[in-house]
Amino acid sequence: MSAPTPTALTGDAEALTIAWSDGATHRLTWRLLRDRCPCADCRGHGDGPPPKPPAPPPGSLPILSAAEAQPLRVLQMRPMGNYAYSFFFNDTATTEIYTIEYLRELGEEKG
Repeated sequence: MSAPTPTALTGDAEALTIAWSDGATHRLTWRLLRDRCPCADCRGHGDGPPPKPPAPPPGSLPILSAAEAQPLRVLQMRPMGNYAYSFFFNDTATTEIYTIEYLRELGEEKG
């Protein structure tokens, strides 16, 4: 039996909803997808993003950049062949690629 494939992907302000060929439906928040990015930099295997500035002193408020103050959104989503989808998040300058198998795995974990 072949692995389930997406039959529909829809995104809203908060999440991606995937309908699968086996009848399952998963709703994955953009935050979950961003936090579980599969790229080498995010998993600690690449050069990684620039280091974060030190934490502000106790009792002070952190200063957020304009990008950090915005809600997390996906600016662009598109298929990559028959095996993956790419997502361009508003908080990064790179496109993140998620395989279909990984999207299914995230949906199954979420339950």
